[in-house]
Amino acid sequence: MEVDLFGNEIVKDVLLRDKFMEPPFSILDTKSGNWQNRKRQWINRGLRSEVGRDVQYKYGFDKKIMDDKRLDIERVSIFDPALTEVLYHWFCDNQGEILDPFAGGSVRGIVANYLGYKYTGIDIRQEQVDSNREQALDILPIEKQPQWYVGDSNEVLNGFDKQFDFVFSCPPYADLEVYSDLPGDISNKPYKQFLELYESIIEKSCKLLKTGCYACFVVGEIRDKAGYLVGFIPDTIRAFEKCGMKFYNEAILLNPVASAGLRASGNMKTEKLVKIHQNVLVFKKP
Repeated sequence: MEVDLFGNEIVKDVLLRDKFMEPPFSILDTKSGNWQNRKRQWINRGLRSEVGRDVQYKYGFDKKIMDDKRLDIERVSIFDPALTEVLYHWFCDNQGEILDPFAGGSVRGIVANYLGYKYTGIDIRQEQVDSNREQALDILPIEKQPQWYVGDSNEVLNGFDKQFDFVFSCPPYADLEVYSDLPGDISNKPYKQFLELYESIIEKSCKLLKTGCYACFVVGEIRDKAGYLVGFIPDTIRAFEKCGMKFYNEAILLNPVASAGLRASGNMKTEKLVKIHQNVLVFKKP
């Protein structure tokens, strides 16, 4: 039995999980049994988001602080399908239209259409889109396929004329993962140029969002070549606010410790903390 500071029993509201899938708190704990069970269920349906991704890591760092640049990513980052399901449930109306300007792997598209939403994603790489479409055909009926477009979001979005109910994405963390050498790929740009293109894509995406609806980006902080944090999270917030969106919610996505404990001693030689969380930023269009 859990008690508070005064010895009173803490009664947990189990109905919160029944009603909201996960308790709608500002800490999202991916280590919990319920979370891991839902994640396994999605993976068992055949999700393979890492397929089609050929990522290079551009450290630009001295060897001794390379781990800080990596942000504890040991392989291609895979988006969490359990998080995807929760955020759709919380912030997008049933049967809603979802826009993802940095589509990457298959997860957000397949989960969306499996649940009855209509997903539109854009990715710069033909190989990635081909892989996503192949996986979707294996998992979803032909009439429920997500829509993926190949190209630079900064250009592709100019051709869209319909409105969406939710903008949802996990953008490149600057050059932490470099996805291609294509001219329109913002992951291979210096940070200043990256930020200009990033802001443009956010603005064009939010113009297509219906009034009163939400945009959500899952982001993490990054370091520059000297080991200092660049402020990617506040830059993301400013990008949304510049185009008229209102900062509405923030949550911490707490990831499993995994091998972070093994790297902690090495990181602390330069007094840098091992990162085991991401930020979930939610904005509303007034």
